[in-house]
Amino acid sequence: MRETNFWEAISSSNSSLEKELAPDGLAADLLGERSIDIVCDGSSFLKITALLLALTVQGDCSSGSSDDGCLLVSVTESEEKGEAYDLPPFQEFSFEQLRLATSGFAVENIVSEHGEKAPNVVYKGKLDAQRRIAVKRFNRSAWPDTRQFLEEARAVGQLRNHRLANLLGCCYEGDERLLVAEYMPNETLAKHLFHWESQPMKWPMRLRVVLYLAEALEYCTSRGRALYHDLNAYRVLFDEECNPRLSCFGLMKNSRDGKSYSTNLAFTPPEYLRTGRVTPESVIYSFGTLLLDVLSGKHIPPSHMELVVETSPLYFAVANSATQALDLIRDRNFNSLTDSCLEGQFSDEDGTELVRLASRCLQYEQRERPNVRSIVHALTPLQKETEVPSYVLMDIPCGGASSIESLSLSPLGEACSRMDLTAIHEILEALGYKDDEGTTNELSFQMWTNQMQETLNSKKKGDTAFKHKDFTTAIECYTQFIDVGTMVSPTIFARRCLSYLMNDMPQEALNDAMQALVISPTWPSALYLQAATLLALGMENEAREALKDGSLLEAKRSGGR
Repeated sequence: MRETNFWEAISSSNSSLEKELAPDGLAADLLGERSIDIVCDGSSFLKITALLLALTVQGDCSSGSSDDGCLLVSVTESEEKGEAYDLPPFQEFSFEQLRLATSGFAVENIVSEHGEKAPNVVYKGKLDAQRRIAVKRFNRSAWPDTRQFLEEARAVGQLRNHRLANLLGCCYEGDERLLVAEYMPNETLAKHLFHWESQPMKWPMRLRVVLYLAEALEYCTSRGRALYHDLNAYRVLFDEECNPRLSCFGLMKNSRDGKSYSTNLAFTPPEYLRTGRVTPESVIYSFGTLLLDVLSGKHIPPSHMELVVETSPLYFAVANSATQALDLIRDRNFNSLTDSCLEGQFSDEDGTELVRLASRCLQYEQRERPNVRSIVHALTPLQKETEVPSYVLMDIPCGGASSIESLSLSPLGEACSRMDLTAIHEILEALGYKDDEGTTNELSFQMWTNQMQETLNSKKKGDTAFKHKDFTTAIECYTQFIDVGTMVSPTIFARRCLSYLMNDMPQEALNDAMQALVISPTWPSALYLQAATLLALGMENEAREALKDGSLLEAKRSGGR
């Protein structure tokens, strides 16, 4: 941030500033203003700063506050505002790409709060074994209009901000409708507030969560996406550094004119149940419920459905629920609202300010609620320990902190971590096909047709070649086996993967390691082999993540025995 006074300077003879800024679309109407903000990219930042300094000198206007009648100009690099977030542009994925990325939409990769029972299931995955993604797969009736789905996805996909879990792309093949977003590995706000295990969330982190969330909503509003559906603690996710982010999925809903066809009634404001429409003010109401969640560590106010009686309209239940919380606020009964785990962590003034802000957001009349910018301004001065990283406040290891040396790896994992292809070969040869769980049973082959017998012969020839380190022949024979397509074997893909590595074909090897994981999503060996191929491709960070995932899978297997 750079600040300089130049009200006097701009009113002097130099009018070139406006001309200089105009090509970048940054010219400002300065007449009658006492302060302006200019947001720009890095190159324009240097250019504009130089111009402002020149104007300051020419006008003999010293820097300082605007109390002396000079104009206070803030020139801010767009990176500070999070508007130049470094992500690939929105793209359309094929269904096969996403099937491969999620290991065939494996149950083990489901990250939805309600698992397979969720109407639209979210999976974690990796694109080309590299970028971690979250894939939301809608049920077949969710988006019957392909054009509307694509238009909505493209619009949300234009947003790029470090306060969002950004939308990377979509897929629409046949009846399939899928969204692809950044993957956030450290759970949801609901998990950390309502279902914590080792320790409750600290007060400074709670304040940071609501500020970052408000900043995310402010950014979306500034980009014409003020509506957010089902804003609740499950929509707030934590990235690798444990910074809270707002899920992009809530920005996109099968709706027209604010009407939503699949809104969760547990998180809706009173006007929604009257009109069926979500408005920007409705989002503020939902934000108010989140403020109370953060303050209380409980899910209040809206326990709407518990208050509904058959003889009363639904919206009275919402009003009653909000009224309960507001009554506690008006009576200054803060103890009933405050999480007992927070005792001694904050001052009465800070608690009062947060409760007062929540009460404004929860006003029954939409016009009485604050806008999102005023919420950001109210939350900013409340922040504590701003220099402390979020992962420290959360007491969670930072995503990039783990090293290969710190992982507990099996012998195969160790061999893959150091790219010891000879050791990998010895281990795979010793393991044989015991991890295939009967998918390639020779007894069943004997009863099949001659074609199946030829397939079995291809496998046997490939095994012989693999044993004697004739990896070129092994590739040919295993390819014949795979191309028939009647049988699936993760071990065959693992063996061909290593054969490709031995022949200096790492990309082909990576494809086989990924296919092995699709066939057997809980097989650590497939992830270890992915790591070896990624190391061969010079992708050390991605290789470390694959080793880490393999180690976690191995630990789960050992724990289940």
